[in-house]
Amino acid sequence: MTTALIDRFGRRIEYLRLSVTDKCDLRCVYCLPRGFKAFEEPEHWLSFDEIERVLRVFGALGVARVRITGGEPLLRKNLAGLAARIKRLPGIKDLSLSTNATQLPKQALALREAGVTRINVSLDSLQAERFHELTGGRLDQVLTGLEAARQAGFDPIRINMVALRGVNEDEIADMVEFCIEHDFTLRLIETMPVGSTGRAAADHYLDLQKVRERLAQHYELIPSVMPGGGPARYVRVAGTNLRIGFITPISQHFCETCNRVRLSVDGTLYLCLGQEDKLELRPLLRAGVGDDELKQALVDAIARKPERHEFLEKPAQVLRFMSMTGG
Repeated sequence: MTTALIDRFGRRIEYLRLSVTDKCDLRCVYCLPRGFKAFEEPEHWLSFDEIERVLRVFGALGVARVRITGGEPLLRKNLAGLAARIKRLPGIKDLSLSTNATQLPKQALALREAGVTRINVSLDSLQAERFHELTGGRLDQVLTGLEAARQAGFDPIRINMVALRGVNEDEIADMVEFCIEHDFTLRLIETMPVGSTGRAAADHYLDLQKVRERLAQHYELIPSVMPGGGPARYVRVAGTNLRIGFITPISQHFCETCNRVRLSVDGTLYLCLGQEDKLELRPLLRAGVGDDELKQALVDAIARKPERHEFLEKPAQVLRFMSMTGG
């Protein structure tokens, strides 16, 4: 039996984005509608034992990077305990976390001690009123969470900013200066038409190629790289330690190098963020599937991984919200 996950386009799958909950304590405009409560029932969630079993098989097939996502992953009870279990699995070399940071003051140290080394924090505005309009939350909670992450020793700490035309594009330069001041990495992200909220936010789509050109008028940008399995293309701001990553699924898609799949909290393995191709793992696990059968099911699924998304050609194709997919 094969010991690696390689799709029909020759891409080696070595990165898994693991959602541990679809619930979130914020309502970002491009992710969840205000008042949304139709979350997955907890009995449908994969248990920690089921997650560990699936990731053990993924590790045996060459997956080395795992990012814990949500929803807001810190809403899952005893997440640090799960992180420690994942970190001990053979083959898993890198364990990271995406979060909105609101719960980090209570959990940062435990997560760091459990083996999470890198975090990405969603932060779309440095203006308290605008932040509330975009998320329904409080900016001061996120800033307090960022300080807790720094004190716990996470490195790097990456700020994820979804760039929205006419909404927060006037803050991009401020965010650059904020990240220089606090020694954070900045990642700018183009909005994607995932779910009804994503399609609505697409009205504010901002081409990051043009943003990069504008930044180059004020900063010397030097091509750079950073460790990690994600799709960002990085530059370094000369004279500083700041690296800026550009994630451009629309203006300059990176499908030809896609090395990742997403496992949702209910055990659905999504093969592409912009397609509906999937494998339902929960029924297999609860029917008593053996490890060899599970491994073959994953290999067969990866063989169906699409060549690319179709966000431009079929923007209404993906109906699920981003929080259901796992970031």
